[in-house]
Amino acid sequence: MTDKILSRLQQKYPLTAIDAGEFAQLKANGMTFTVQAFHAEGLGHVSVMRAKGFFGLMRMDTLIINPVEIDLPLYSYDRIFAMGNDTLIVELYDTLVGAYDADALARVKNGYADLPERDPGTHWYDSIKLPESISKKGKKSHTPRLDQLTKEHFAAYLSSDAAPVSDQETKRQKASVYVEGLLKNGGPSTDVFKKALGEEKTEALFREILFGTK
Repeated sequence: MTDKILSRLQQKYPLTAIDAGEFAQLKANGMTFTVQAFHAEGLGHVSVMRAKGFFGLMRMDTLIINPVEIDLPLYSYDRIFAMGNDTLIVELYDTLVGAYDADALARVKNGYADLPERDPGTHWYDSIKLPESISKKGKKSHTPRLDQLTKEHFAAYLSSDAAPVSDQETKRQKASVYVEGLLKNGGPSTDVFKKALGEEKTEALFREILFGTK
């Protein structure tokens, strides 16, 4: 599914690869991670991180869009296959500098209300997480509908009526608030990388490769 999202993105915003350097392949907590980063022309920074581990019993894909060139929310897609479960997490963060119409995203989300919900818990970033975000956890039998939800939700995101950003530094700083919060407050993935890479390299990975805030 991650490749399909990336392909759909490429059709509208041409992608140019960014060298991920030492972060292109990482090992942490029994998992092997491969990391790619791109500049999406007219959109902003895009990254993809894929992880496999525990003898193939767990797979995790992440795709992040930090749209500094157009006024869309920050987009974060996570898909986790483990222990017979299929988990879909799409989080949208308010990094907007102007108004934003999320009606299309809400309609797509509401159209899949039958899929099992996942409790996302309470986090420090809840105040900037948009209500059109998605958190679902099902079984393999739910995978086709979770895939369809992903595609329709992402299409609604890409087709949003968003204005070009004139002050990209302000837009980048709005995203930086979220990224610096992740580094300061920690979390499952942040803590894993801090333990494996150390604090300094984790900061570089997040700011330069995953989110492109620096």
